[in-house]
Amino acid sequence: MTRLRIEHRTGYTYDSNVMLSYNEARMTPLTDPYQVVLESALTVNPSQAFVSHYRDYWGTRVTVFDMQVPHDHLEVASASTVEVHRAEKVPAAEDLAGWDVLRSAAVVNDFSDWLPQTRLSEPGDEVRRLVQDMAGGLAPNEAAHAIMGWLKSELQYVPGVTGVQSNAEEVWVHRKGVCQDLAHLGIGALRSLGIPARYVSGYLHPRPEAALGETVAGESHAWLQWWDGEWRGWDPTNTGPITDFHVSVAKGRDYRDVSPLKGVLSGGGKSQLKVEVRVTRLA
Repeated sequence: MTRLRIEHRTGYTYDSNVMLSYNEARMTPLTDPYQVVLESALTVNPSQAFVSHYRDYWGTRVTVFDMQVPHDHLEVASASTVEVHRAEKVPAAEDLAGWDVLRSAAVVNDFSDWLPQTRLSEPGDEVRRLVQDMAGGLAPNEAAHAIMGWLKSELQYVPGVTGVQSNAEEVWVHRKGVCQDLAHLGIGALRSLGIPARYVSGYLHPRPEAALGETVAGESHAWLQWWDGEWRGWDPTNTGPITDFHVSVAKGRDYRDVSPLKGVLSGGGKSQLKVEVRVTRLA
């Protein structure tokens, strides 16, 4: 078990006044069977924003706020304390679904959100052929692990090569990308075999050896889950299962379902963005 305090600040400064804006923030961690949110708060500055909350289709807590007064800056600050308890276990053979189960009408229907490719997860014909050859003779769980090993051997973590709109096929062409890109390519490869897969956004404590109470620069992070009888989380960037140092915030088909902050505005001119994530291990 790990208890983490996460502080996430996103700030914009504008060249000229924004006259009004409408925004959605997905910055509050989930409570699920593997983590419990002990406390959380999200504040908006300027404070004149009208703030409300809802749960989206995927179960993510969304903070909605609109600003109807002129403003030359915007800051959204989220602070949460989360207790994470992920017990890594080797699945029993009887708990692993075979291809017959994954291709059954019931599973195809139940996981219909997680099987079709999206514009960001489409891996392209070359990856589809490679993955089909790779999975030959393997069970779904074995095929998923083979794909994760393939990602590790073929891709490099290199910032600045791709952008938020880059899809899995572009990532494969470059053989480089960031956590978002590696997750999209892994998801696309899994879905191409008929294995349900989804995108997860959240936070990562990057220094497990840090002392209790020590605050470190954290990371907004992305990883994936696949289903082969149950959902299994995997971090393609760090090439392993997710741990007690991963905190989930949102799940969706790809990045567009889970972006931490998005909105529309009138005015403002050019803007400058500053993002800071700080993580403290409390237990």
